[in-house]
Amino acid sequence: MTGELHPPWAEVVEYTDPLCPWAWGAEPVFRRLRAALDGRVRWRRVFCILFDDDDDVPPDPAAETAWYARYVEEISTHTKAPRAVRLSRVAASSWPSSLVAGAAEVQGSEVADRALRRLRETVFVRGEPADTFELALAAVRGIPGLDVGKLAADAASDALRERVRADRAEARRPVREVLTVRDGSPHPGAAKETMDGGYRYALPTLLIRTPEGYRVVPGWRSFEEYASVVEELCPGLMSSSDGPSPEVALRRHRSLTDPERVLLANGPWPPPQAVRMDTGNGPLWLHPEEAAVHPAVADGCPLAP
Repeated sequence: MTGELHPPWAEVVEYTDPLCPWAWGAEPVFRRLRAALDGRVRWRRVFCILFDDDDDVPPDPAAETAWYARYVEEISTHTKAPRAVRLSRVAASSWPSSLVAGAAEVQGSEVADRALRRLRETVFVRGEPADTFELALAAVRGIPGLDVGKLAADAASDALRERVRADRAEARRPVREVLTVRDGSPHPGAAKETMDGGYRYALPTLLIRTPEGYRVVPGWRSFEEYASVVEELCPGLMSSSDGPSPEVALRRHRSLTDPERVLLANGPWPPPQAVRMDTGNGPLWLHPEEAAVHPAVADGCPLAP
């Protein structure tokens, strides 16, 4: 997200991965925060590569998948985010989805937000992580305004790979404040130790910067915690709108979880046109235009009558 920056300028750096379960659980808060800051900050995503190409192959993929499915289920008890009824496998690599998400940014913030959302939904709604280039491209087809041919070319370019390589390296240079974090969150966000003895940011982490300094907010947090940090650094910067009607919110976002519709829509739910898709942990609500092209619908994910 970019826009005209008002003094004092601010940048929000989001350290994330399209296939991270905690980042998926943070979507309601981040969507609301982006809406409250729209046009008043520079929002930059850094793709951290949670699943790297040189990670060890598990000796028992089925056992690894069962363990990871339980891990995602445990996270969803805190975040209330949907999870897939059945997870087919643990993602082999975050590179394809990160390259496609990064390439989508060239086509504007709205396309980029929707592409990243679709990539997250491959694993947490469909249970089929977009861990190959072909699957990542298939996940984003049908997004309004997306030029798939340009996206594929940009995602395969040396320039984009170098950008994501730089993202990966940046994520492994965390600020000292996140090396030890202790609080009451189920995911406080202390930096994770890497195989080479270094550290990387826990996902998700937000770094909020102004010319006067920065604040880091790691892990899974409430909207109020982010809002208080922004207010401390840039008083009066955030919009105080109560949010749009359910119809407008669903048309704007195209896909809403139950936690999201509580934070992002103001009024009785569901709107008449909403299409409900059942998951392993609550519904996903789709705008009818999104339901017509969403890969999960094509896969046969159940729609409520």
